[in-house]
Amino acid sequence: MAAAPGATPDSAPAAGAGEVEGERVKPFTPEKAKEIIMSLQQPAIFCNMAFDWPAHHWTAKHLSEVLHDKQIRFRMGMKRTDTVPQFETTCAYVEATLEEFLTWNCNQSTISGPFRDYDHSKFWAYADYKYFISLFDDKTDIFQDVIWSDFGFPGRNGRESTLWIGSMGAHTPCHLDSYGCNLVFQVQGRKRWHLFPPEDTPFLYPTRIPYEESSVFSKINVVNPDLQRFPQFCKARRYMVTLKPGQVLFVPRHWWHYVESIDPVTVSINSWIELVEETSHEVNCHYLNRAVSALFDYRTSKVVEIQALRTNRDDMKKEGLNVHHHMEVEQMDDQDLLLGTIKQEAASPFGPDLVPVILSSEELPSERRGIFEGDGKDFVGKDGEHPGKLHCTKRQRTMSKNEDVVAEQTASDSSMAPSQTFISTDDLLDCLVNPQVTRIVAQLLIKGRSLWS
Repeated sequence: MAAAPGATPDSAPAAGAGEVEGERVKPFTPEKAKEIIMSLQQPAIFCNMAFDWPAHHWTAKHLSEVLHDKQIRFRMGMKRTDTVPQFETTCAYVEATLEEFLTWNCNQSTISGPFRDYDHSKFWAYADYKYFISLFDDKTDIFQDVIWSDFGFPGRNGRESTLWIGSMGAHTPCHLDSYGCNLVFQVQGRKRWHLFPPEDTPFLYPTRIPYEESSVFSKINVVNPDLQRFPQFCKARRYMVTLKPGQVLFVPRHWWHYVESIDPVTVSINSWIELVEETSHEVNCHYLNRAVSALFDYRTSKVVEIQALRTNRDDMKKEGLNVHHHMEVEQMDDQDLLLGTIKQEAASPFGPDLVPVILSSEELPSERRGIFEGDGKDFVGKDGEHPGKLHCTKRQRTMSKNEDVVAEQTASDSSMAPSQTFISTDDLLDCLVNPQVTRIVAQLLIKGRSLWS
C-alpha cells in the first residue's frame, strides 16, 4: 500500500515551501511553474509540487486492486550488460494482470501463468506507454487524481497522461521525443535518468525504428557503449539524476533520455506537453504590434527627457553647476540600474524546490551490473571538472553523494565549451508564434537601446 506520510524524500516540507495556518504551501504558483517550464532549457526536478495529489498513493499494489483482472501488456527484456540496445521491436511481450506481475516479481516460482517462460533472475518486465484513457476507460473519475494544472496547464489531468510500471532493470532505450516537453511524476520506487542535450545528437548516432513515428532512437546502449563502433559518443555530455517518489522531472523538448528502474517495483506518470501556445495570426500580429509600440514609446519618452535636460542646461550653468558631470553620473546610474534589472531577471530559478539535473559521468557497466545484483544503491560521486574539460579517458563524477537537493548548483551553461547548435524550421516557427518570446525580445530591445544610447 501507499507509504505513510513522511516516508518519501519529497514529503517533508523543504525550505521555501512555507506554512500557512498549518497547511503546506506549494513553492510555485501554477503561473510561475509554467513560466519556468516555458523558459527552462535544461532538465530539472520540481520538489513539493505533488504532495497532495491523490495519485501520490498509486503504488503497483493499489493499482492492481483498482484494475482487478484488467489485462496489461508487459514488455519483457533480458537482464544483460552487452552493448546492443534492447529496442521495443526486438522484445517479447506478455499479457497479464498487475497481480500476476507482482506475484512473478516477488520471485515466487510458478509453473503456470503468463510469466512461466521468464526466469525472474534473468528477465525484467515493463508495462510502458499505458495511456490512462485506455487503461481506465471504465473509471474515468480517476483522471482527476493527476493534477497537471498545478504546473500551469488548466484542465490537464490523467486524460492526457501515461502510466509506466516496471521491475528492476526495466528500461527504455535512449531516444528523443519529437513533440513537446515531458513532465514525469515518480510515484513508487526510483528511476535513473541519463539525459543528453539536443546539440549532441550527432554523437548519439540517431536511427528510426519501424512503427515509431514520434521518437528517434540512438543506436548506442548508453549505459554500456561500444566506443569502437561509435567513437563520437565519447563527446556526448551526459546528465544524470535519480528520480525519487514525490518528485516531478521536467525534460525539455528534444532532450535524449535513457530511463531505467533501479528498485524492485517502479510506478511513474508522465504527460507530454506542447510548449507552443496555439494562437491565431491576428493574435500573433497583436503581440508584435505591442512589442514595436513599446519600443517606439520608450524612444519617444527618452527624446522628451533629453530635450528637457538641454532646456535646463543653461539655467543650471548659471547656477555654477557642472551639468556635464551631472549627466555623466545620471547616465552611469541609469545603466547600473538597467544592468542590475537585467541580472535580476536573468537570475537562476533554481533552489531547494527546483533542482537542476547536472552534468555527470560514471563507470556505467560496473554500476549497471550492481543493479542486477540487487544492491539498489545510488551512484556515489565527487565534484566534477568544468564540462568543457571532460575527456573520455578521465571522467570525474559530479553527482552529490545522496543526490539530494543542492541549492548552490549553478544553472548557467554560459561557461560551457561552445558546441554546434542545430536549429530546425519548427524551432524557428516556435519562436515566431510564441508570445513569451516576443515579449522577451521587446524587453531586450528596450534595455539594449538605453545602454547603447
